[in-house]
Amino acid sequence: MKKILVLAVIISALIPHVHAQNFDLKYYLPQQASYNPEIPTPEQVIGHKVGEWHISHDRLVNYMYALAEASGRVQIQEYAQTFEARPLLVLTISSEKNLNNINDIKKKHVQLTNPKTSDQLDLEDMPAVVYMGYSIHGNEASGSNAALLVAYHLAAAQGDEIEKLLNETVILLDPSFNPDGLQRFSGWVNSRKSYNTSADPNNMEQNEAWPGGRTNHYWFDLNRDWLPAQLPESQGRVALFHEWKPNVLTDHHEMGTNSTFFFQPGIPSRNNPLTPENTYTLTSKMGEYHAEALDEIGSLYYTKESYDDYYYGKGSTYPDINGAVGILFEQASSRGHAQESIHGILRFPFTIRNQITTSFSTLKAVNEMRLDFLQHQRNFYKEAAQEAQKDQNKAYVFASRDAYRGYHLAQLIARHKIDIYHSKESMNVDGVNFSADQVYVVPLNQPQYRLIKAMFETRTEFQDSLFYDISTWTLPLAFGLDYKTLSSKTFSNDMLGQPFNPEQEPEGKIIGQQSSYAYAFEWYGYYAPKLLNELLKKGYTVKVGNETFRGVDGKQFARGSIIIPVGIQDKTTDTIYSTLSQLAAETGIDIYALTTGLDYEGVSLGSRSFDKINKPKIMMLVGDGVSPYDAGEVWHLLDQRYDMNLSLVPISELDRINLDKYNTLVMVDGRYNDISTPAKDKLKLWLQNGGTIVASKNAVKFLASSGYGKFEFERLNDKDSLSARRYADISETEGAREIGGAIFETKADITHPLLYGYYKQSLPIFRNSRLFLKKSSNAFANPIVYSDSPLLSGYISRANLDLLKGTSAAGISNYGKGVVIGFTDNLNFRAFWYGTNKIFMNAIFFGPIIDRAAGR
Repeated sequence: MKKILVLAVIISALIPHVHAQNFDLKYYLPQQASYNPEIPTPEQVIGHKVGEWHISHDRLVNYMYALAEASGRVQIQEYAQTFEARPLLVLTISSEKNLNNINDIKKKHVQLTNPKTSDQLDLEDMPAVVYMGYSIHGNEASGSNAALLVAYHLAAAQGDEIEKLLNETVILLDPSFNPDGLQRFSGWVNSRKSYNTSADPNNMEQNEAWPGGRTNHYWFDLNRDWLPAQLPESQGRVALFHEWKPNVLTDHHEMGTNSTFFFQPGIPSRNNPLTPENTYTLTSKMGEYHAEALDEIGSLYYTKESYDDYYYGKGSTYPDINGAVGILFEQASSRGHAQESIHGILRFPFTIRNQITTSFSTLKAVNEMRLDFLQHQRNFYKEAAQEAQKDQNKAYVFASRDAYRGYHLAQLIARHKIDIYHSKESMNVDGVNFSADQVYVVPLNQPQYRLIKAMFETRTEFQDSLFYDISTWTLPLAFGLDYKTLSSKTFSNDMLGQPFNPEQEPEGKIIGQQSSYAYAFEWYGYYAPKLLNELLKKGYTVKVGNETFRGVDGKQFARGSIIIPVGIQDKTTDTIYSTLSQLAAETGIDIYALTTGLDYEGVSLGSRSFDKINKPKIMMLVGDGVSPYDAGEVWHLLDQRYDMNLSLVPISELDRINLDKYNTLVMVDGRYNDISTPAKDKLKLWLQNGGTIVASKNAVKFLASSGYGKFEFERLNDKDSLSARRYADISETEGAREIGGAIFETKADITHPLLYGYYKQSLPIFRNSRLFLKKSSNAFANPIVYSDSPLLSGYISRANLDLLKGTSAAGISNYGKGVVIGFTDNLNFRAFWYGTNKIFMNAIFFGPIIDRAAGR
């Protein structure tokens, strides 16, 4: 009997993820290591063993500060705050000698990225820099829980091995890339954990409520924001990255429960061609260290079969275009504290141990390959400088009539330590004349040459037809700006004016003297909706011009321009002038004083062609079935950029709420089958009485199938569907049919209210769906149509491209007194598609005034 019990214990030890219960430090940490007893263990500070509960962000922060207080190897810094005011921390961990000289080490390390100075540096005496980042998706929590013990080991371990590592390495340990998501997720699973741990996948603990803990406060996927850097977490992180220029960055994730463990390299055919081959060589060499470490503890793993290194907006790929090596780790997720899997019961501590193990294998690899990584970084920037010299293109220029869209793109570029300048002189850009202050110039001959190319290039040919994420992100197209490339024949340094200063934001002003008649502003400005909404919130009567009209000195105002008549307001002329002056400065929009309403050549200001604008009272449906990404992008846009009120209404509440409180309903991509029949009837009555629905993607399909609007869709006719194909090609064939994310040209009717504020008929739009809206038979009902040669950048299959040509990107359908406005695409994609935000805002503000003759 004793032999059987002993055998059972041995088997239990060999399969810890199935049976082990007592997860102490020896389970996670190297068996041969000894530790300084004066350094607190995580359990001594957070009150439980690592893996017993999911770490909450506040306790994680407490432990990291306790560690920094106790150890001379650790310095701690808060580098940013989330929207929910949670700190983002980085621990700088190295030998005490290095920490005492840390600023000099940092300065020399950054010099390694400057081809003019890098050859003067002695690599033998230079520490490598490793940035270790955990759980950018808050519900992929094994990473942040692993960070507790990785930090403890680095702070407390003793012996020659750790001393050598710390003497030769500076470690930047970021324990939680996504504090808000981690806190949301830990609260969910901890509050639903039973004393007798349930591993049932159907259990509430393993099925978090919408929107889940993956995202940040506004439901953004932070692992797609490294390049756009639109969110505070990313902006702080990118600044920290460039402050140090690390050699390696690790990005610890989770994947499906029935998976094992993945480490890079990813699929070679899906690498970005701008990344040098040596990056992948180093990645592969590191992989051998991960494999050895995982072999030692008996963990299954795989590599090179999935994921890719194409989109530079991901944490594991952004380093690759910055002279470093990014490494993605993906651990099968228990989601809660345990979950049944095809490999047995997957327990949370086991997932943590794999993350700890590969953290240590990373440090071992970097330490033993230190000179390789340092030399790679030096060569990366030297070779980039050589490529810049050979490149016949010497600069990119971009411009806009809208001061803020140009400013925000310049701001984005500058965040990545790229030099950018104002133009010295006026310039014609893409066929449009711009004054010098509207033009920005980005020279290519600078250390970040490769990253600049990645930001501006258009690419339509690819080695592979599958992408883990989007296939293009051309930034001037995303911002809707006119831009062009300057060759060696058309560029000279004499074009460069003052360097761009992010602290100098555009400021608008009132042009003309204080008026007792009216004021007007054009709708070109990115923050024109904010200015309009502020006026409506303050009770102003405001009108939009549906025809062009003239102002002082013959100034012509385009359709969509806004007038504020003075005489009909219930405010003094001084108050009006003061308010408008303040709002002009805040929004960067010039407001013109008008002294008369008479215009014999156009329309006078009392014309019927001006429509009164009502204040939007907006609700957006959220909850199960709705895309949290798309919903979060709308929430962020309205709340953060336009300072507009928005009610987030769960679908389940639609039955009981009073719809009369609202005049606008937003429905983003998703399935809305859970809307009950009574709720549908109530919604139809509200719409019939004058409501406006602004819908996108699959929400448009739902509305069409439910009888809310007249929208018909094209279907892909797969002519060779009956052809014989190999079973092994199923995934590739199906994946190639998707539109993972590409940019297309549309033709826009700029006289239509949906296009107010645009001055060119060619409009780039981002698309990542296969929703093809048929053109309406009503010639006035197709305000945005895909061109006959629509592909501007990115991948699309030939069949999808042929189907897309000539289809509509937007449709308007009347319903009683109300209107449904449907878009086939997400106009607010990831907060960096500034160029199409205005269309979405036009739908909100101007939807009710669209002529009914323009309906489908």
